[in-house]
Amino acid sequence: MLLILLGTILLQLPISLNKDLSIVDALFTSTSAVCVTGLVVVNTNTHFTLFGQTVIMILIQAGGLGILTFSSYFSYFFKGGSSYEHQLATKDYMNAEKVGEVFIMLKRILLITLIVEAFGALMIYLSLNAKLIPNWEERIFFAVFHAISSFCNAGFSTLPNGLMEETYVNNYNLQLIIILLFVFGGLGFPIVINVLKYFKHIANRLMMRLTKRKQDNYTARVLSINSKVNLITTFSLIVIATIILFFKEYHNTLASHEGIGKFITALFTATTPRTAGYNSINFHELHFSSTILIILLMWIGASPNSTGGGIKTSTFSLAIFNFISLAKGKEHIEVFKREISERTIRRAFAAMTLSLLVIGLGVFLITTFDPKMSLLDIAFECFSAYSTVGLTLGITEDLSTGSKLVIIIIMFIGRVTMLSILVSLFKKIKFTNYRYPTEEMTII
Repeated sequence: MLLILLGTILLQLPISLNKDLSIVDALFTSTSAVCVTGLVVVNTNTHFTLFGQTVIMILIQAGGLGILTFSSYFSYFFKGGSSYEHQLATKDYMNAEKVGEVFIMLKRILLITLIVEAFGALMIYLSLNAKLIPNWEERIFFAVFHAISSFCNAGFSTLPNGLMEETYVNNYNLQLIIILLFVFGGLGFPIVINVLKYFKHIANRLMMRLTKRKQDNYTARVLSINSKVNLITTFSLIVIATIILFFKEYHNTLASHEGIGKFITALFTATTPRTAGYNSINFHELHFSSTILIILLMWIGASPNSTGGGIKTSTFSLAIFNFISLAKGKEHIEVFKREISERTIRRAFAAMTLSLLVIGLGVFLITTFDPKMSLLDIAFECFSAYSTVGLTLGITEDLSTGSKLVIIIIMFIGRVTMLSILVSLFKKIKFTNYRYPTEEMTII
């Protein structure tokens, strides 16, 4: 919250602006950046100076990595330690196996972020047409800004019309680089670290076989259940959505593209709703069924402990597994020869229910403040805000002040999650050594 307020103040400084900016619009932009959403009420390219755009980029970076990551690392670095309670909170947030591994994981996260964003910026720089941006310093800023925005799943762009800009819409190399960045950022740091350890394990085994030597302290590494489920869900959604959009939009929004360009644009359109927020087509021109698919993808979002939002791929997977278990008559959810804990299942369904309640309330309030707007446009906007996506059907700039404030609150709740807010508000009940009699309720 403090970072959002600080960003609001900085974005209202004369050095940040080319044009006047209201306090509500500054708050909206700052919230959108910190919550890595990407919804904008003013044009980032024309409204903000280089300083203002740099402020937005820093807010995106801080929001993408998470304030807990930064505060934990710098508390440890400058003070030489951290409280045990803080370490426990960070352990849960980072999904670390042991408290002692928290700061090792934090260092790995910062290192991975720096390497990926630097590599992404370099690739984006090389993909640019020097004739479009003659000044090499401007090309570097463009590359760094979009690398950070992509990896953090923010969706902010310094182009007047984003990636729909006429001179960039057919830059398929740029689109592929951005896809890789926001998919990587959306996987979640624990999953990325687990996968890296797994590949290191495979490399070690290969080297041991080639050199025909034994290693006494050799430790086997396997992909965790969390990694397997989220990876399978992520790539299944990407493949299925790409195929559907490719055929549904072939003669519609993809008509202006040719050959491989149609497939890449379909892939980009299928991947970006997973909280990235960039668009290379006009979403308002999508078929109605395609728009509904985009809303579903936005609601699902990215993986846990990632730079993305949504209810998360793990939550969606557990819902599917639960349906299958009920259909088979099983009392427990079993995945990869493991039983999922009841606590995890309860949290997953609480997250799904609370998300729909927040989005539903948001739709109700905005239809009250802006009754002339289409229900589909408003619903799309609310799903996008809650899942910190940043996609819109073109109504963001036309929202009334009341509706803007509603979207600001939804973006904040979507990033922090309603479940976390409720947990912080209500006192936890201590363990009790009794249970009430079980009672069945009629469901269907």
